[in-house]
Amino acid sequence: MSHALPVLDSRPLQDRIRPKLTGAHLILGGVDVRREGRVEPYLLTPPELSSVAVRWSGVALENYSTPACVIPRHEHVENFVHVVLCGSGKYEVVTGGRTLRFGAHPGTTFIVPQGTIDEVRWEAPIHHIAVAVHPSLLINALEQTAHESNIELIEHWDLTDRHVMAVLLAMTADLEEGSPAGKLYGESLANALAVYLLRRYSARRLEPPVYRGGLQGYRLKHVLEHIEEHLVSDLSLVELAAVAGMSAHHFAEMFRRSTGRSPHQYVLLRRIERAKQCLRDSRRSVIEAGLDAGFNNPSHFSRMFRKFVGISPSRFRSEMQAY
Repeated sequence: MSHALPVLDSRPLQDRIRPKLTGAHLILGGVDVRREGRVEPYLLTPPELSSVAVRWSGVALENYSTPACVIPRHEHVENFVHVVLCGSGKYEVVTGGRTLRFGAHPGTTFIVPQGTIDEVRWEAPIHHIAVAVHPSLLINALEQTAHESNIELIEHWDLTDRHVMAVLLAMTADLEEGSPAGKLYGESLANALAVYLLRRYSARRLEPPVYRGGLQGYRLKHVLEHIEEHLVSDLSLVELAAVAGMSAHHFAEMFRRSTGRSPHQYVLLRRIERAKQCLRDSRRSVIEAGLDAGFNNPSHFSRMFRKFVGISPSRFRSEMQAY
């Protein structure tokens, strides 16, 4: 392999946000690695798309296009998932005293445990997704892992896993659409990814239990009341699961069985219903109606309203005023 490839080095970014704990939420500042004792971004190249602004709990996603290059030796400070979206060519991984050579294609996937040290050399340009998964996301995904001190993933450098790719593409699509449900949908996808990693790629593979029935009446009542009281807030899956007193996976499954909707779909529908009530008040503008219902972006509000109601907020108001 040619050694004339450019080195895609990283430098510490002054505005880089380090992981922060906010209550039960751990917010990552991006996909970071450790080089020469410094924690810094995985790549110097600015990502085309990043989840940092959405503040998903326990996970960070970045989308890159990079030339043929060398990503210098680094240690992963979180568990690492990587998928090639576009581009084909050879790549070389130097890790654990070994030099591994593979051919990349769309769908090529890495699963790399926290603490792994490696260097990657790409012979061709690629478009790829890099994801940092904090151990807490794996630990808290299922009831049976809630008391674990750590979850060890098995290292893979040349996988093709359509399920992993599908989840990461859905997370990417949510970011591209501006995350209209806030962090709730992205966190639901991240939790689904965590459960899948536990099933397929952990040293001790775990099968999530099959849940029957739905939430107990008092748990469902508490969750629905919490949603109504905090509808304008950026509700998270971790937050709602904590109200129900169960793991995120358990809660999401039971909530869907109880309501017929996933948590993020239910919250979006409740916001649409509140927006309808606000739009009936002629003293409020369309933008104010969206804000009062929990939509912080007018274009997201208009798009979601049209998706669920079939007409624009302005037309809905006009039709209501006509009666």
